Amino acid sequence: MNKPTITVIGSLNMDLVTVAARFPNQGETILGERFLTTPGGKGANQAVAAARLGANVRMIGAVGDDAFGQELIRSLQNEGVSVNRVKPVTHEHTGIASITISERDNRIIVVPGANHALTPDDLDSCESVIAESDVCLLQLEIPLPVVERAVSIAYRHGVSVIVNPAPAQPLPPSVLEQASFLTPNEHERGILFDKMDEESFIDQLIVTEGAKGVRIWQDGSERLIPSFRVPVVDTTGAGDTFNGALAVALAEGKPLHEACRFANAAAALSVTKLGAQAGMPRREEVESFLAEQERSQ
Repeated sequence: MNKPTITVIGSLNMDLVTVAARFPNQGETILGERFLTTPGGKGANQAVAAARLGANVRMIGAVGDDAFGQELIRSLQNEGVSVNRVKPVTHEHTGIASITISERDNRIIVVPGANHALTPDDLDSCESVIAESDVCLLQLEIPLPVVERAVSIAYRHGVSVIVNPAPAQPLPPSVLEQASFLTPNEHERGILFDKMDEESFIDQLIVTEGAKGVRIWQDGSERLIPSFRVPVVDTTGAGDTFNGALAVALAEGKPLHEACRFANAAAALSVTKLGAQAGMPRREEVESFLAEQERSQ
């Protein structure tokens, strides 16, 4: 099978991760158990997930002219992701995410930095890259006008586009109408359609529901694709793994329900390890896991 080509347009952040026995209360100081810095950002995470699962991946985004930015670019290159369209921004710092992990959950604060220096004009200069893609994958840690322009370019060239609406915010009608798929979680779904009738977009929806699985609609019929039970170490990056894997599976021509099962398996494996990108599985791991699940049924 030829490798599919996926273009990811989104954020690159350095994750500053603190592990603690519990979350501190308001105004309280506690001692943590572990600290690490690790490459992240929803865009970069999804790019790594797709690359590890066998796709040719191109990243479009921005980093600051600092040590974090250089490290993020090296990290993507090491994963085989093309970074020719990641622009360095001299007047901004690289984006960071401050992540606290405790009690099998996480709390995250993102400071966008250079991610918000990406412009619609940058997307215009990348039109040929988008046009040559099998799937275009976006999130909302970059300016909304950039997302609009990217979706418009992909739609004009007949390229499938997945919009992961996170962090949650309402989207312009043009994005909702032109996106091939929207992948909110339950919380994001409520915000996405707060003042709009979601029935008009129901067949584009792929709603991730954590341990329950993924809910899809085809020809008006609702279907839950169950998740897999695994020991949970760190849920950070599970949604990004799902989206990267979904993009790969759809680009390979898998039917939607099979693509979601494949993505569920990848996401399940990702939560068994600490770190967003560190936990992302490779293709052989996912296929072995799915084969084992089939044998155990």
